[in-house]
Parts: sequence; structure tokens; C-alpha cells
Amino acid sequence: MASKVYDNAQAAMDGLTFDGMTVMSGGFGLCGIPENLIEALRDSGAKNITAISNNAGVDGFGLGLLLESRQIKKMLSSYVGENKEFERQYLAGELELEFNPQGTLAERIRAGGAGIPGFYTKTGVGTVIAEGKPHKDFDGETYIMETGLKADVSIVKAWKGDTEGNLIFKSTAKNFNPMMAMAGKVTVAEVDELCAPGGLDPNFIHTPGIFVQRIVEAKCEKRIEQLTLRERA
Repeated sequence: MASKVYDNAQAAMDGLTFDGMTVMSGGFGLCGIPENLIEALRDSGAKNITAISNNAGVDGFGLGLLLESRQIKKMLSSYVGENKEFERQYLAGELELEFNPQGTLAERIRAGGAGIPGFYTKTGVGTVIAEGKPHKDFDGETYIMETGLKADVSIVKAWKGDTEGNLIFKSTAKNFNPMMAMAGKVTVAEVDELCAPGGLDPNFIHTPGIFVQRIVEAKCEKRIEQLTLRERA
């Protein structure tokens, strides 16, 4: 069996990118984002990307890099408030946007990874989110149908991984990363620490290696999205 381990992010993404692809990118804000794989995606030159991510990074970092290079055609997100370039492109009609309530987005991704084509939720009923979507009543309450999401490639960030692709996510990095790892036709993981098989406690593995095709150990910058300090006395 070929090794899943790659020397760097560029090598891990080699041969996976193409114009018009759909990419899932994990994390929340700047926490738990696969920043090295995002840079490799940018360097690939792939265009007209549909990006599925909770947010769009910030200007000059994370998915914000792909917005600046004009490689993203459409975003499926729940929050984009930290990125001025995102705002500019959207208001100028240069970028397509499909807004999702945060929990709905997470469940759409989880459903896609679990092979569930659609599900019903109360979230969004009576709002613009529900427009054009099937409605159905259950126990006297109205629900709307949402569809599962899949990606050509999922890029995720984990705390620890082994050479078989088993992953452990730390704290807030568990937002979106584990379900995205299941929903990609190919999943590439970058990890802070890579170990040999048996180096991870099987009781604490969040994503089994069967869902991960490529893995790379990479150093991360770990920026703070909103630095807030208390005034000194």
C-alpha cells in the first residue's frame, strides 16, 4: 500500500486540484484551519472554486488568500464578517454566496459524509433561507429540507495524526474538521504532530484513517483573529 505521508503541503495537494472543483476547508475563524494546504491550493492556480467553509478567513490569511487571487467563484458559509475583500466582492456581484445557518451547515456536511442526501430542520422556516426549499409538517411543526454536501477535496487541520491517517483534533478545531474529513472524495490532513501507527490512543481518535487519503506534518502560524486586551491599571 502506498504511503499516505507527504513531505509538504504542495506535494500533498499535487494532482488533486482543477478548475471548477469543490473544496471543503475546516476550522472556525482562524482556529483549526489548514493554512498550509490553503496556500498550496492557491499556488496550484485552480480557478472557479466552490469553497465550503464556516467563514472566509481574514484579509491576507486563510481562505482570504484565495479571495485575493480571485480563485473562488462561490462560497457556502455561515459567517463572513471578518473579511473586507469578501464583502467587497459580494456587494460588487463578483462572488456568489450561499448563506447557511451555522448548525445547518455543519449538519449538511455531516449528512454528506454519512451518505444522507437530505434532512428536515426547523431552522430557517419563515425566512429567506427557506425560499424555494421543500416544506413538510411533522407533529404540527413546519420544517424545511436541506441537502447533504460533498466535496471533490476536503482539507482539514488536526492536532495529531499517524501515518495511517487517524486524526485527533484539539478543542475548537473539532468545529467542521471531523465531518469535512468524511465528506470529501479525497481528504488531505495537515497535522501539528505526526506519529507512527500505535502512537495515538484509539479511544480518542476523532477521524479514522479510512477517511484520510493524504497527510502532512506542517508548522502553523496560529494567528489571533480578534486580539482584545484589557487596559492595564
